[in-house]
Amino acid sequence: MAGFLGGIAGALVMGALMIAMNEAVIAVAIPSLYTLAPPPNVPVGMGVHVFHGAVLGLGFAALVEVLGFDSNGRVAGFGIVWGILTWLALAAVLMPLWLSVVGSPASPPFPNFAPPSLFWHVVYGLVLSVGYAVAADEP
Repeated sequence: MAGFLGGIAGALVMGALMIAMNEAVIAVAIPSLYTLAPPPNVPVGMGVHVFHGAVLGLGFAALVEVLGFDSNGRVAGFGIVWGILTWLALAAVLMPLWLSVVGSPASPPFPNFAPPSLFWHVVYGLVLSVGYAVAADEP
């Protein structure tokens, strides 16, 4: 449950940054993955994005347990690494390919090593790790 909750928190914060910095990503690109845009739709994009964040949070939590991280500092460090890994694998590689296959008008170049996206994913990983640590400490 801690990874799920942390993932939701991270995705919400990341989504807010995306809206502030490049709304088209959340309004068109994210929902286009499932042919839910165009037209631009921020609430649908946020819903899809938060779902992705929750699922990735579960994967994060599983790896934290398997790797045996025993301190909040190590969990936070792994959160940063997790953010970078999700950026590389999902945002930079998978997303451009997927959007190209579905014919999205928001299809970025391949690979898409966009610095703002790296920033958003690192923030996601940090918030995820803090949310995980807080939720995991609850009785």
